[in-house]
Amino acid sequence: MPPLAGRAPQATVLALQCLLSGSWRSDTGCRMVVSVLSKDGRFSGSYLPGPAAGNSEILTSPLEGSQQDARLVPHPTFSFIVHWQLRDSDTTRMTAFLGQCYTGTNGEETLHALWLLREAADSPAEDWKATRVGTSIFTRIK
Repeated sequence: MPPLAGRAPQATVLALQCLLSGSWRSDTGCRMVVSVLSKDGRFSGSYLPGPAAGNSEILTSPLEGSQQDARLVPHPTFSFIVHWQLRDSDTTRMTAFLGQCYTGTNGEETLHALWLLREAADSPAEDWKATRVGTSIFTRIK
């Protein structure tokens, strides 16, 4: 059956729910706030680690990224980088997140992401321990 005139197809309606702008909480208690997406899908915001990070030295940190156009696909992909701000530290850390947004049958949005955390290594001999890999699932904070 063709869609009714003036109504968007269901996939488009659901995909538009997957715009990243807003507040999100990860499965480890981290909080992410994403600004409004630009027309080309770019965004910025802030990231604050939760209690699982176990490090009070980490401050609210800036993030920048981009999202696939949610009008074109039902489950858009995204990527962003967090440049960690550390209290009283010269250590450099960055984390790259790459993932996809899904909308469940109940309308709840989740972000499934793979991340790579990179710390500065003092030498090539120390390079082996400078990168960590993990996954995170984010849900929208309403």
